[in-house]
Amino acid sequence: MFFYLESLFLIYYSGDFCNFATYNLYRSTMAEELVIDKEAGKAEKYQELMPQLEALVKNEKDVIANMANISAALWQTFHFFWVGFYRVVDEELVLGPFQGPIACTRIRRGRGVCGSAWKEGKTLVVPDVDQFPGHIACDCASNSEIVLPIHVNGEIWGVLDIDSPYVGRFTEDDREGLTK
Repeated sequence: MFFYLESLFLIYYSGDFCNFATYNLYRSTMAEELVIDKEAGKAEKYQELMPQLEALVKNEKDVIANMANISAALWQTFHFFWVGFYRVVDEELVLGPFQGPIACTRIRRGRGVCGSAWKEGKTLVVPDVDQFPGHIACDCASNSEIVLPIHVNGEIWGVLDIDSPYVGRFTEDDREGLTK
């Protein structure tokens, strides 16, 4: 750890951000840039992203930091409208880290797509949210949604919610890619 910090200090102090050896040391310690083929299809992007997400979170114990980075990585890779987490707190889903416009802060069990995914304990893919009974319009620009329950020790701990402005945006590739 000291060597890493010392190298960063030397980079900063000298102004030499192009020093290749020091840059590689920095990159191997911090995963701040995703490497995703922009021309790849959706399934291939998930295949490229998931190992990078694992590397990003494997040594971080803080769940909030990990949710923030996962949200950012998904948002950055797929240009979704909104990506974020809701945690189960008492009998509600409570907003966690996210990327996108402001969101609903609390959602009751069984209400909307998120509350329904929590209640049913399964991933919900909604091609057109206007056709979903009881949909909560946190933002009227959202037109399709995928919500995945997060299971911890046999209980649903929270959900990952992803919205798109495009009807039919989410496919089986998304379901499969996000559940790996």
